[in-house]
Amino acid sequence: MAQPLRIEPDVQFIRELQAVGGDSLKKCYQCATCSVACPISPADNPYPRKEMIWAQWGLKDRLLSDADVWLCHNCGQCSDLCPRGAKPADLMSAMRNMAYQKLAPCPSIGKWMSSSKGLLILTAIPAVIFAVIWAIMAAIDFGGNFKGSIFPQGEVVPGKIFYGDYTIDPVFILVTIFVVSAFFTGVKNLIKSIGPVGSTMMLGKKKNLLVCLLEVITLEILPHAKFSQCGDNTEEKKFRKYGHMCLLFGFIALAVVTGCFFLGHWLGRIEAFRPIYMEVPLSFANPFKILAQLGMVLLLVGLTLLTVRRKNQDPAKQTSSWYDWYLLGVIWVVALTGMFTQFFRLADWAVLTYIIYYLHLVSVFMLLAYLPWSKLGHLVYRTAAITYIRYMGRK
Repeated sequence: MAQPLRIEPDVQFIRELQAVGGDSLKKCYQCATCSVACPISPADNPYPRKEMIWAQWGLKDRLLSDADVWLCHNCGQCSDLCPRGAKPADLMSAMRNMAYQKLAPCPSIGKWMSSSKGLLILTAIPAVIFAVIWAIMAAIDFGGNFKGSIFPQGEVVPGKIFYGDYTIDPVFILVTIFVVSAFFTGVKNLIKSIGPVGSTMMLGKKKNLLVCLLEVITLEILPHAKFSQCGDNTEEKKFRKYGHMCLLFGFIALAVVTGCFFLGHWLGRIEAFRPIYMEVPLSFANPFKILAQLGMVLLLVGLTLLTVRRKNQDPAKQTSSWYDWYLLGVIWVVALTGMFTQFFRLADWAVLTYIIYYLHLVSVFMLLAYLPWSKLGHLVYRTAAITYIRYMGRK
């Protein structure tokens, strides 16, 4: 005779899940409308009905090892059609929010990211770092002489305060190493958690892992293929798809500019690479400057589309969590401070230029340094999850 299975709900986990956006899950009465309505849920392993059951029962281990949490693209159609207002889309989003806290190391950062209470700490870290840099660089020159002014005289160039070679580059090199290390650990934990499930998903011969990654990037991520399948509202589809695409390609453009400038600036000091040497500020005719301007425009367009979409959401069907607004807010600050730094520098307004550039550095730090624990981390985690289950043979 089979032994009965004893289920012990993790009540604290249920509370945590409700706190990060899954507060309506208790309304679900398992009609399965959500799984039927989802246009991308696989027939042999549908979601989000099973996730709603596991969440109600407090099955923490089941949910945290669930690959399907990362397959959901949060179109909200399941919540639109839910007869009880249980908001299954919010539950899937909340699970990802919780995963951001659990996957990467330094759980304190994940905790601070989970609510507005941690915003002061998250802001204070870069604010203090760059304030100290400003105080030191404003106080002395490279000859060790005291300058006595926090706003340099003469031509307005942010590099006079935040000199790249000795301040900005070292800080962001360390930030990059920290973020890459955190993502490496996070992805390793993600694959490890879904490993037992993944081993039962074999439907055919395994593919090469690198081939799977390239397929995911070129066939799903870059064209935003799943966004075209999600949801019924045509206008809402356009806002989601093109808003996300503008942000993605805007970030890609700015990353290319930053990377090429970094290499040109440092390698260009070697005689053999002297022709590629670059120094700020770049002229407006420089191809990288043009690409940077295009990236800024794409960010602003994408932010506008996604912010309007968030504002137009029906809170009775789908809500926006702190994670959603934090990410949009930080990217808005990054884009606007970058744009206004340029405007004020061209207008020769020294005080505003240096203050706005300081805020720009703080916001860029907040966007990059906390990436593995923020909603934007799904770019890495979702890509890794989809690549892995494709590698394991799941359709």
